[in-house]
Amino acid sequence: MAAPVVAVVGRPNVGKSTLFNRIAGERISIVEDTPGVTRDRIYAHAEWLGKEFSLIDTGGIEISDQPILTQIRQQAEIAIDEADVIIMVTDIDTGVTAADEQVAKILYRSDKPVVLAVNKADNIARRNDAYDFYSLGLGEPYPVSSVHGVGIGDLLDAVVDDLPEDRQQAHDRSIHLSLIGRPNVGKSSLVNAILGENRVIVSGVAGTTRDAVNTHFTDDQGHEFTMIDTAGMKKKGKLYENTERYALMRAMRAIDDSDVVLVVLNADEGIRELDKHIAGYAHEAGKGVIIVVNKWDLLKGHKQETMIDFTNLIRQEFQYLSYAPIIFVSAKTKQRLNKLPELVATVYQHHNRRVQSSTLNDVLVDALAANPTPTVNGRRLRVYYMTQVAVAPPTFVVFVNDPDLMHFSYLRYLENKIRDAFDFTGTPIKIIKRHRQ
Repeated sequence: MAAPVVAVVGRPNVGKSTLFNRIAGERISIVEDTPGVTRDRIYAHAEWLGKEFSLIDTGGIEISDQPILTQIRQQAEIAIDEADVIIMVTDIDTGVTAADEQVAKILYRSDKPVVLAVNKADNIARRNDAYDFYSLGLGEPYPVSSVHGVGIGDLLDAVVDDLPEDRQQAHDRSIHLSLIGRPNVGKSSLVNAILGENRVIVSGVAGTTRDAVNTHFTDDQGHEFTMIDTAGMKKKGKLYENTERYALMRAMRAIDDSDVVLVVLNADEGIRELDKHIAGYAHEAGKGVIIVVNKWDLLKGHKQETMIDFTNLIRQEFQYLSYAPIIFVSAKTKQRLNKLPELVATVYQHHNRRVQSSTLNDVLVDALAANPTPTVNGRRLRVYYMTQVAVAPPTFVVFVNDPDLMHFSYLRYLENKIRDAFDFTGTPIKIIKRHRQ
């Protein structure tokens, strides 16, 4: 289900990235006391009061004819255009500046809810100076300190009050899939080839992002799919041309909207570092994942040996995607493309699989017998019970005497035992450890 989008905007060097990191709960954006360091949108998932949303950090908006500043302004305006709620960040040290007023004018035209954050308000005396920012005409200013976390709760309360309801329509029961990858790996060719193989096209409807079209089709087995359009993803920090500037936003939104994500690789070019970075987006989002190796027709030599070698290379380079099936295809010759929709449907089924608690705990008992729990500092980990609490991805809670005694390696051991007992091919699974009262 698509999460609402919140964009953090403002003129350069007011502390946008610091505020972004504070809300996201981790240090993602580069923070440096130099204007213009953040030159591209940075993305993260955030949550407040049970409401999840996508967070976008932007480069500072600065009205200038300098090419790089123009590009930064364009990126920020794209984020504003895609956002449901905008946080405008200002600096209490400098007060209201002409640049702040220019940014406010841009936000007026967006016709989006705007929450005004007055940053660097570290004490009560400075917080009183925030009232000067009423002059921007954006409503109540919220004095905050991104560094110390002061006032962040009040700011986020205002943000979530303006967030819209979930976008996805309840009656749409098709399997949502997207193809992601760097440019020129053949995503568009694959989309066209898949639709050529599956000619029962229901309709093409406008997507949730600008210029994207979600295509509905049905395969020979009667499975209904919605294919979500994406463009090639490039490295962060690389400035986009006008025709490419929506690429990363589209891909991130497509991942959020997807049940299953196809990570497309180019067989002819091999695996690049960017491929691993892009695949990490789908994994971290908890989506079903299939690794699609395209342009397989271009590889010469003994195909079977080559396929084994390439599979081993993928498993080595994408260790965090050990659960993802691999399929070798060719958009040009349509090699194995007829198997792809069925594989997507299978991964979707695994992604939504639910296991009965009694059966799950039988597996747990056998796992504990085969590999007894470890002892840490004279205390033995005791595992009492396990139950599944969610699907998409399958999520399990294991109750123990002390969560600190359960090492990551033992969690991985339990995950492997669950995978051995139940087919969760194509989907990540989460195990949450909880103290039993």
